[in-house]
Amino acid sequence: MKSHDRSAAPTVPQAASSLVPPEYAFSESPAESAVAEVSRRRFLRRAGALGVGASLAGRALDVLAATTAPQTVTLPFANGERELVAYPQKRPLIRLTARPPQLETPFEVFNDGLITPNDAFFVRYHLAGIPTDIDPAKHRIRVGGSVAKPLDISLASLKKDFGAPVELVAVHQCSGNSRGFFEPRVGGGQIANGAMGNARWRGIPLKRILERAGVSASAKQVTFEGLDRPIVPATPEFVKALDLDHAMDGEVMVAFAMNGKDLPMLNGFPVRLVVPGYYGTYWVKHLADINVVDKVFDGFWMATAYRIPDNDCNCVEPGKAPEKTKPIGRFTVRSFVTSHTDGQQVAAGKPMRVRGIAFDGGEGIRDVQFSTDGGQTWQAAKLGNELSKYSFREWTASFTPPQAGEYVLKVRATNRAGVTQPLQSLWNPAGYLRNGVETVRVVAA
Repeated sequence: MKSHDRSAAPTVPQAASSLVPPEYAFSESPAESAVAEVSRRRFLRRAGALGVGASLAGRALDVLAATTAPQTVTLPFANGERELVAYPQKRPLIRLTARPPQLETPFEVFNDGLITPNDAFFVRYHLAGIPTDIDPAKHRIRVGGSVAKPLDISLASLKKDFGAPVELVAVHQCSGNSRGFFEPRVGGGQIANGAMGNARWRGIPLKRILERAGVSASAKQVTFEGLDRPIVPATPEFVKALDLDHAMDGEVMVAFAMNGKDLPMLNGFPVRLVVPGYYGTYWVKHLADINVVDKVFDGFWMATAYRIPDNDCNCVEPGKAPEKTKPIGRFTVRSFVTSHTDGQQVAAGKPMRVRGIAFDGGEGIRDVQFSTDGGQTWQAAKLGNELSKYSFREWTASFTPPQAGEYVLKVRATNRAGVTQPLQSLWNPAGYLRNGVETVRVVAA
């Protein structure tokens, strides 16, 4: 694949003027926004002072992040001890790995509002050679392959030459979100429920860009690559592919803004691919190459990695390998309780408001059922406004514990296609697609 110059001195990007409307965020304070902006500027200044380059990205980020002794948290599964580390432009997040950085959002953030703040948004990289000093004025998106007119698009051109930008609220979720809860345990990063987030993305539909380039009648797929690079030459470059029809659906977006501001560096600045309803492996960060191809792309990250069992349940019996696989695709249906934590004490005889979120791969949430007795009986929860069919959707329910004791809360969502969460998560060897009914135990006293 093509290589790009990442040696230019960093330039502070111009922040977008509009902020996320208050109705989309329950409690994102002005102080938090100010802290995030100061952190962003400090990151760019330090990156420039250090002369950060691709080969030093991991080391430099370690230096920038390690300003104070980190706190620790313990996730609710074996070997769940993690550090809370504040990387540039980020509040303290749960660190799974440092090189490359993999950062999980603390779950309590999801009770603050439907929109996940930029500084709390999770981070996932595959390759250790990540960019930290991109000059937005020099960045280019190159469109080539089986097209009539190859393009070399600057950020300024993207914003003004391809029609009015569009906005969409959509969940971004790592394929391995919740992997740490799989039983039996599977290999891979042991993540809890925080490798997801919901944001308002702003950018240009990929369809407009491909139409401008003139896609060949023989085209089958479109591939995407960013600026992150492997440190070891034998490691495959991170290239993803979408079928042409999907790439041209008008919803896939080349995004340059997130919640009314420039993308954070660790979330793909200056532009990233947004693939609504699809797992994050397709959401290529620091997007630099778009290539139209005449056959199904067989690179490592499509043909070998990010595969799921190709059967009706996308599952196998624990310990068994699937006979046939296919690339991972759309989200499963999910729902969570966000207002209460496991083991939390509540008052017996007093009404309590239980709240949470639900989402799926784009059908939209039809209903959410809530149980206080471990799933023996269910009641309908009240759904909040739908920001988009790809967004978190709030649900609420009322519950009065009649007496002291433990109550097992469960939540179960159904989408508009009639697909309901399974009571138990189904197993696959990669630890993908987890979406069993979640349980939170509260103790009334």
